Amino acid sequence: MACVTLKVVLSHLRRDRDLKGMTGHNARTPEIGRDTRGPKVVVIGGGYAGTLAANRLQRRADVDITLVNARPTMVQRLQLHRLAAGTADADEVTADYRGLLGERVRLVVGEATRIDTAARRVQLRSGAPLEYDYLIYAVGSTSAVPESVPGAAEFAYPMADFESAQRLRAVVDELPAQAWITVVGAGLTGIEIAAELAEQDRTVSLVCGGRLAPAFGEPARRSIAAWLTAHHVAVLEDDSVVEVRPDAVVFADGAVRPSAVTVWAGGFGVPQLAAASGLSTDALGRLRTDDTLTSVDDDRIVGAGDAVTSSATPLRMSCYAAAPTAATAADTVLSRLDGAEPAPFALAYVGSTVGLGRRAAVAQFTRADDSPLRAHLRGRIPALIKDAVVKGTLWSIRREARKPGATIWYRGRRSAAPAPVPEPETVR
Repeated sequence: MACVTLKVVLSHLRRDRDLKGMTGHNARTPEIGRDTRGPKVVVIGGGYAGTLAANRLQRRADVDITLVNARPTMVQRLQLHRLAAGTADADEVTADYRGLLGERVRLVVGEATRIDTAARRVQLRSGAPLEYDYLIYAVGSTSAVPESVPGAAEFAYPMADFESAQRLRAVVDELPAQAWITVVGAGLTGIEIAAELAEQDRTVSLVCGGRLAPAFGEPARRSIAAWLTAHHVAVLEDDSVVEVRPDAVVFADGAVRPSAVTVWAGGFGVPQLAAASGLSTDALGRLRTDDTLTSVDDDRIVGAGDAVTSSATPLRMSCYAAAPTAATAADTVLSRLDGAEPAPFALAYVGSTVGLGRRAAVAQFTRADDSPLRAHLRGRIPALIKDAVVKGTLWSIRREARKPGATIWYRGRRSAAPAPVPEPETVR
């Protein structure tokens, strides 16, 4: 129902004990520019999509694979709200690449600043450039705090990356329990951070800007609202924040309410690397691709994950799409190396789940085009499923490292006219 199939989740539950403590010896900084006879593939971004894509490239034995990531450890994006709320520690939301990457994947810790498509090089902020024959663009997503809201950039706290979640955690830890915390944005991320804070007996208001959980159906939305109300979260469904102050928020009707900390969960953005490199992007800055996830400008660049948008299949920014796009991107590169025509990307949705603290969740079932059905689950069972899925994401990456090509997903039936994709800020 999220990033992995039910089969992967069940397999993970059986093998999780054996995988604890698993390490490898592949996460190391290589000699840049070493001689190699095989084709060079550089993967930019070491999140769920980039790491899995790098592992899958091992299906062809002669490929020289380099993974570039700004951090020496992988951040589990699905756990950041828990880090921010104080219900998880830093070591619970990061993972050592030594236990995640295949033996033939080299890790370069560095920040890519530009893709030189003419020379086929990746410029790094420090160090020599990396040459490539093919490149997989998997830079992920970031927070998006709008400049149009006065004070938001200065005083609100985003939480879409590890460092911002840590900063929020430090501020929340210093607050008295009765201090108001305002969460702006009632998509899945906003709901999850509000719920985690509420379970810590924090005083929380959730500003929805028109609708709570807009990607969910009405029955599921009622279940979410009932849980939040029962846990004393003030759900302000019709209100919108138009200004953020150091100790207050201003609403569209002019009302000013105290806010010791304002959390901004109103949307996601993406790194602007593609645009800065002269590649075609959408309004958010996501790389534009065709139906094989190949850049519309350069057939040597293939995209995966949140920072990609396909002209053929609508993609929401979500962990659900990370593994399918990563596997497709790797397969597209390998097909081109073999002189074969890449298969088009296909993905059918089955649902999404929002966590409500540590012991409850609401799972929304969907049609293949991601539109919600009336059917949903609530309570402890979907919470257990969600926890298994979160653990299963790392298991599936490790499995791909050991057995390249193992990742499978539900493709459904391809539609000639794809349904519109929900706005990125409403789903996760």
